Amino acid sequence: MSARNNVAPSTIGVDFVEGGIVVEYLDGRDVFYHGPPKPVEGGLKTPPGKEVHVLVTDPDGVEGVMTYVNDRNTHDEILESTGVGRVMLEGDDEEVLFPGVTVSTAAYSIRVEADLSLVDGRVFVFAEDEMSEHAYELVASEDSSDDVDQHD
Repeated sequence: MSARNNVAPSTIGVDFVEGGIVVEYLDGRDVFYHGPPKPVEGGLKTPPGKEVHVLVTDPDGVEGVMTYVNDRNTHDEILESTGVGRVMLEGDDEEVLFPGVTVSTAAYSIRVEADLSLVDGRVFVFAEDEMSEHAYELVASEDSSDDVDQHD
């Protein structure tokens, strides 16, 4: 398998529907993420070994940017044609996906954190594989204490 590169995301369409979220790729395809997303304060560590997709929407929730984290299956050209971005993390890397949204490695999991005071919109995390799908929305913490790692 060839090496995969970071790919910058483009703005894509988003639609909140009953039972989940529809992401409208630039190539005209739609992808449905099952929900409703579970609210998680501030940040989370995804279940281990899952494909992780992070969606940051505008305040109205009609468009956003989607980034795949450590996706080794999708070719760069496909990502570019759909508008989806990709970030590849190694070891103890940490990357800023969007102002206020960072991702880092946590063993076989991905840690996603959001400073929602810097994000003018909503932050969703989808973690899935052939066996299960998990949907989360990062929400503001009610206090200033550190967040507890959360996952299903």
